[in-house]
Amino acid sequence: MNNVLVCKEVDPLETRVALIPADVKRLVSMELKIYVVSNAGLKSGFTDEDYKKAGAEIVASNEDGYAKADIVARILKPETTDGLRKGTLHLSYLDPFNEKDLLDDMANKGVSAVSLEMIPRTTLAQKMDVQSSQTSLAGYVAVINAAAHLPKVFPMMMTPAGTISPARVFIIGVGVAGLQAIATAKRLGARVDAFDTRPVVEEQVKSLGASFLKIDLGEMGQTEQGYAKELTPEQVALQREGQAKACEKSNIVITTAKVFGRKAPILITKDMLDRMQPGSIVVDMAVTTGGNVEGSKPGETVVTENGVTILPGDLLERQVPFDASKMFSGNIAAFLTHFYNKETKQVEINLEDEIMKGCLITKDGAIIHERFKGGNK
Repeated sequence: MNNVLVCKEVDPLETRVALIPADVKRLVSMELKIYVVSNAGLKSGFTDEDYKKAGAEIVASNEDGYAKADIVARILKPETTDGLRKGTLHLSYLDPFNEKDLLDDMANKGVSAVSLEMIPRTTLAQKMDVQSSQTSLAGYVAVINAAAHLPKVFPMMMTPAGTISPARVFIIGVGVAGLQAIATAKRLGARVDAFDTRPVVEEQVKSLGASFLKIDLGEMGQTEQGYAKELTPEQVALQREGQAKACEKSNIVITTAKVFGRKAPILITKDMLDRMQPGSIVVDMAVTTGGNVEGSKPGETVVTENGVTILPGDLLERQVPFDASKMFSGNIAAFLTHFYNKETKQVEINLEDEIMKGCLITKDGAIIHERFKGGNK
């Protein structure tokens, strides 16, 4: 496999591209042939001419590229598998827990489908981890969006007219997005508090200059993938009351709690919103997976009766497509390089490799991943 296609995203709201010219140039130097669909990188700031200078060949459409490609790279899951050739290695987000029909279709077409969400969160796979690279940027954008809507400034200011107190920001969920949100809010001069059900992250929060909110939930921990374990109903009630008190005195609340493969937990209820100050901002970064905030809506800004603004936090990395594409592209290039055989000058599927074993969903006409077997009828 040495012919790689960089698709143009079909979703008109998508601004990113799977490979940027700098990484194309590096892959071409490895004797991989790169095809790029015309204008695939335009929204990210990369022209067809940029790709040509990097050594890529421009094709007119995704369908034209499928006929040439052994490997297909894109951001979003495909709307259709029409045109994909048997044996193609397909790299993209797949949303495998919710797209069983797509997995069946990929398997039936003989496509080897990699779900980028399923890349293991290990030290070796860090360079390929699109989840971390993209949510880190989303955490940054969440704070910037909130700051733009907040009716006060972030830093403390001492002026002849009086002293302005710093904004108070409360971050719920201290994963990659949460940590970046903390760092960004601190750089802007806010006073930052953070909470996570995993006590192990307290040190990370404090290292960024924020305060860690302690709520005694009893025994807690994290999964092998590094995500927080699901709470019991009793723990949820304790968490909500502790968070409600923090929300009352906060100007901005950002929620980042996603549970991979399941609906996001409700962390901020209507009752909690009613207790917040008018003019406060809430950003729900889990809005597309059910939402952490009661009443939040994907793609819509909601203002409550008491004047709290709830901003959608879905796919915020799309607002910084130049850097989001750069990071995503680095992840894809690292993946292809890892599975590149220098002797054959081919990218090879190695099922003995733990990274490939963790993210390859379909191969040779079947769903082969242990967590999704049985979906192919």
